[in-house]
Amino acid sequence: MFQEKQDALINSLLENNKDKIYETINHMYPIDIALVLEDFDDESLFKFYGLIHNELMAEIMEQSSYQLQVRIIKLVNFRDIVDLFSYMSNDDIVDILGNLPIKIRKDLLKMMKKDDTKQLQELLGYDEDSAGGIMTTEYIALKSDLTIEEALKKIREIGPKTEIIEVIFVVDKNKELIGTADLRDILLASEDKRLIDIMNDNVISVNPEVDQEKVSLLVSKYDLKAIPVINHKNCLLGIITVDDIIDVIVEEQTEDMLRLGGVSKEERVDGTLKTSIKKRLPWLFINLGTAFLASFTVGLFEDVIAQVVALAAAMPIVAGMGGNAGTQTLSVVIRSIALGEVSLKKNWKLVFKEIALGVINGAATGILTGIILYMKYNNPYLGLIIFAAMIGNLVIAGFFGFLIPLSLKVFGIDPALASAIFLTTATDVFGFFIFLGLSKMFLPLLM
Repeated sequence: MFQEKQDALINSLLENNKDKIYETINHMYPIDIALVLEDFDDESLFKFYGLIHNELMAEIMEQSSYQLQVRIIKLVNFRDIVDLFSYMSNDDIVDILGNLPIKIRKDLLKMMKKDDTKQLQELLGYDEDSAGGIMTTEYIALKSDLTIEEALKKIREIGPKTEIIEVIFVVDKNKELIGTADLRDILLASEDKRLIDIMNDNVISVNPEVDQEKVSLLVSKYDLKAIPVINHKNCLLGIITVDDIIDVIVEEQTEDMLRLGGVSKEERVDGTLKTSIKKRLPWLFINLGTAFLASFTVGLFEDVIAQVVALAAAMPIVAGMGGNAGTQTLSVVIRSIALGEVSLKKNWKLVFKEIALGVINGAATGILTGIILYMKYNNPYLGLIIFAAMIGNLVIAGFFGFLIPLSLKVFGIDPALASAIFLTTATDVFGFFIFLGLSKMFLPLLM
């Protein structure tokens, strides 16, 4: 279906048929159109832009990848880009400007209205991953002493220019945020009542410097449609809407997943070879260093392995199972940290649960492994040693899998970024040491 739409759009462009283009994209969402445009060459992209109206093009640009946004801006006259911006909300414009080279950004800002430029410059001044960086300044804020009749008139007047009208923010005479009013409640209230009589004064808000991940947790916890951003004087600076929060959640989840694999969030599958090398190679060098630690541990027992060759075949099982068990614990803990459910200070006792889990899982997998090795090498002591080593390493995996990410969080280090390396080092080094150490102790029984 997607390919058919793409082919139809390309054919319409070749025919320079505006009506046929609109017929093709009439039932397509802007995001789907943007995905089709990703594969267009510059000539086709420019021709498409020239055949559709600016309001639709603005919607498509909002949903486009930053690479496509930059391509469009470089292809089109800057005056036309400024006109496209007039159909967008400020937070979307800021997202686009933030991805542009500084010179192009400055040139565009110079062409815009002074009031718009001032607001955009303020938004650009915030960190892109902060509440200020993702907020919009297009909202409805009304004074608390307005009657419902007056409020409805204001909503009808301001509403078309804002992102959401479901939530009305109520301010006092000093423009301080004192409450919120749901549009449903306003519509149901009698016209002579005042906003202050129906508003909710228990407002959940954030400062502009707060990290976007913490903002998403608040919105999720309290089921908010929008969350206000205030300054130190409690004056309303902007709001963050739930659609932006969804983007944040997806972005943060993707970032954590990539970091667990030692990959940067900036890297793309279609990125340059140079970028991929720059982002991945440092982590491979770190992993190489931890691999040598495990190798040195094995080297301490070379004489034991030389006398019982079966140990060489069995020891990767212990280390591998420890790594897998540790990754399970690590994934659960990092997810809980991201949701704000766990901290080292409050929940350190949960490590004993992970230790108990390591004993149980280690015993269960150790029994099976021991039986298989006994059947293969006809030596019950080798089975008993790997049984004990499996329990020991899975306890190590649970212990470090729980404490490493929480400890890194305390020191201000992203747990998703560094936990896997420390955990792998622990399970490999301790796994080999426990298994080969026990084997050395009971060497006469293995020969």
